[in-house]
Amino acid sequence: MASLTSITSYPSSSSLQSNFQHSPLMLPSKHSQHHHNSYWLTLRSLRSTNKRSSPRTAPWGLKIQSAATKPAKKPAEEDWKIKRELLLEKRVRSVDAKEGLRLQKENNFVILDVRPEAEFKEAHPPGAINVQIYRLIKEWTAWDIARRAAFAFFGIFAGTEENPEFIQTVESKISKDAKIIVACSTGGTMKPSQNLPEGQQSRSLIAAYLLVLNGYTNVFHLEGGLYTWFKEDLPIISEE
Repeated sequence: MASLTSITSYPSSSSLQSNFQHSPLMLPSKHSQHHHNSYWLTLRSLRSTNKRSSPRTAPWGLKIQSAATKPAKKPAEEDWKIKRELLLEKRVRSVDAKEGLRLQKENNFVILDVRPEAEFKEAHPPGAINVQIYRLIKEWTAWDIARRAAFAFFGIFAGTEENPEFIQTVESKISKDAKIIVACSTGGTMKPSQNLPEGQQSRSLIAAYLLVLNGYTNVFHLEGGLYTWFKEDLPIISEE
């Protein structure tokens, strides 16, 4: 993580009045995303509009820019196309809700629920293990503050981040040779369609990608997610 600040001043004329304007927080453009997603906050001081400057006199102003630059890309942030290619290469197969239930009952498959803990407690398949792949933002670095502000700009006051202990926690609960069905709310898909030629990414597919990267060899994915599981009235339990 890097933090940058730049201050630029401009020539001033003798009698000027300042009119301060604050720019809103802006999400990264395509250009800034290419350069590690910098968030910019700008404060400008401009001369009063009722003063007309001469051609030889430049307007006076002070511009302050600060940037909180995103840390290096993590595996979970890899492009979906690359994730999908590895999942297909490792033969990660998608199963629907009813097949997932059958595999759990008859073949000792473990359902790994990667939703937030609160959602898991509300309802989940019996025997499922919960390890959230994303958690609420905890730290207060410049980058974390910028992300909180970006979420808040869209009215989201519970922004999330990748759980850095995801793999470590999974390894403490599930062996590398276990047969795992990874599940989240909506499931996503690796199947191409006319509108989604590369399928659609989801939390469970990101989790499956991290699992195969870290040596898990029997990874499956719940197509349609737990939304479909609940919709089809398959067994669930609650901890609340």
